[in-house]
Amino acid sequence: MFRGIDEVDWASLRHAHGSAEDVPGLLRGLASADPAERETALDRMYGAVHHQGDVYDSTLACVPFLLALAVREEVLDRAGVVELLVSIGGADGGGGGSDDLAARARAVLRAGADVFVRLAGDADAGVRRAAPAAVVRFLDRPARVLALLRERITVERDDRVLLALAEGLGLFARRHLQAGDAHAAEAVDLLAALSRPPYGPGLRLAALGQLAQCAPELLPVDLVPTVVRLLRDRSGQRVRGRLAQDGPGMDTLAGRLRRLRPSDEEGSRLLRTLHAALGGRVTDRVALLCGQLTSPDPLDRCNAVWMSAGLFREWRTGVAEPVALIGAQLGAQEGRLHDAAVAVLVELFELALPAADHLHALVTRRPGLRIRHGERRAPTLGGPLKALARAGDARATPVLAEVLAGPVVPHDLGLVIPHLGRAATPLTPALRRRLARVPLDSPDTHERAVPLLSAITALGDAESLPSVLRLLRGMPDGLRLRGAVTGAAVRALGAFGGAARDAIPDLRGLLETDCAVAAADALWSVTGEAEAVVPVLFRKLTDPGSGRYRPAAAADVLGRLGPAARTALPGLRRMTGSGEASERTAAACAVWRITAEPEQEQVLPVLRAAWVEHPHTRTTIAGCVAALGSRGAPLHDLLRAELASPRRHRADSGGYDSHDIHEDEGLLRVCREALGRAGGG
Repeated sequence: MFRGIDEVDWASLRHAHGSAEDVPGLLRGLASADPAERETALDRMYGAVHHQGDVYDSTLACVPFLLALAVREEVLDRAGVVELLVSIGGADGGGGGSDDLAARARAVLRAGADVFVRLAGDADAGVRRAAPAAVVRFLDRPARVLALLRERITVERDDRVLLALAEGLGLFARRHLQAGDAHAAEAVDLLAALSRPPYGPGLRLAALGQLAQCAPELLPVDLVPTVVRLLRDRSGQRVRGRLAQDGPGMDTLAGRLRRLRPSDEEGSRLLRTLHAALGGRVTDRVALLCGQLTSPDPLDRCNAVWMSAGLFREWRTGVAEPVALIGAQLGAQEGRLHDAAVAVLVELFELALPAADHLHALVTRRPGLRIRHGERRAPTLGGPLKALARAGDARATPVLAEVLAGPVVPHDLGLVIPHLGRAATPLTPALRRRLARVPLDSPDTHERAVPLLSAITALGDAESLPSVLRLLRGMPDGLRLRGAVTGAAVRALGAFGGAARDAIPDLRGLLETDCAVAAADALWSVTGEAEAVVPVLFRKLTDPGSGRYRPAAAADVLGRLGPAARTALPGLRRMTGSGEASERTAAACAVWRITAEPEQEQVLPVLRAAWVEHPHTRTTIAGCVAALGSRGAPLHDLLRAELASPRRHRADSGGYDSHDIHEDEGLLRVCREALGRAGGG
């Protein structure tokens, strides 16, 4: 297995964390008789040698040894080795690796593809399950690949391996359809046959998912009822012990990822594949989710809850019925199902309203869920109560009042108050008292003060002025995150408006600090004196020491000042042509709001380009259009198109933030308000 391993100059090779001199030990660890050592070695292979899918020179040097490990029957966990090879062969460079190294790794794997042909008939079902993906990717003889897959489907008896073979067949069809290869049609015909009786429900579901990706025209007309029926048939046949997750396992990356998988991972993958292939067929996907969420099997329902999150993050329509069904899962005794439902509802914000009755019943019935006690971290607001408050349901207010009156109050409670709006007004006295008790010099002053200041700001509670000034004036220099607390306090003062006149000297004193933009904004709100703040904001447009986001923030404040900020127009006009998209957008919006003219040659092209190329700017632009009323008409077409689009505006932006849905709903709300205000809807 390791012939020649000591002849490789590993110390001169690199991986994600530097020298690859530790790689021989990792390769030997993969062959260890000790399961902990094997898992740790595999963990390190993914964490360093194939970090985030990259291929390094050490990764390339490992491939021959990994191929040797894969065929030695005495090596346990060979399936993991084959999966690692498939991942290496699917890498495309980038990151810390290289396209050339990735291509060379694929070439080595293609040269050794006969290894995977042998493994397709291995005695170990796990190896057989991993082999089809490798055969399809690395064996360059389509006729032989198709014949092998057909043969293995005929003789295979393990359901999990059959699913992998169907997935391999779908991958084969997609690869060769793109190339116009005649073998692709044979693969599609075989998938169509596998999607019908007499094959079992799991294999039929797998075949339907693959057909949806490569030949959707062959899907049955009654796709959703068919899939729901097959799913329930499969659940009825499932042996729970076989598909249940293994014990705790090792505390490694691989082990943790395995424990995070759904307890019915195969069922999850089958339906996830189908949902992904259906894409924009949202009506079908919602109906399918509702079928999954009403399954007698809690594992099917748990899978559906997690899949619904993916649908909600990308698409805007059809959420009420599945959300209500997710809420119904909160009464389940199954820990995974309950936790999944809470996790999804928390990130839905106002879209969780159809589940509000269930959330309220839960936090009423089980007070212990109102606060989450972490082992090492400070207590936080419990998920069900957080979801109810974020949904804007007024019934959260008395429950939050009980929490505020208790001995333990989560620091993050204040962060949900803005979502309740005026319904949270009864909480104001308690929030005010807690703000007055925040220590001025504690390591956790930031964690305790900022959420409370956020709540006080949202409620506009001017009676909190003494407590806000106490923080602003009393925090010592050098306090951890002092600037963030100062900024939150200043924003609160701005929300108080003229009632915060006692704070004018404090705000003036902050105009030459890092908090200058927020202080200028607040000072304008309190005094209405533009001459005191415009010069400060103008300097921040071009000040290289302003830091990221501050030029955009300064431009935003200048825009809200309107004609009173005319002296800043030269700097704003320059800013529309340079800097980051957020800065150009903020400057263009400010110019428009100050002049009340769209400036066809400058402002409108900047805003239209930003809208299309940088979706994160759309809320800013829509807010500007809303503020202009009927004068915003030149961009009403963008707002109408946004409201007509079924996809969320950042669905293609890559990555995911738990506030993306809330931000998108906010954008839609601003668009509707802007068009309604101007009569442009």
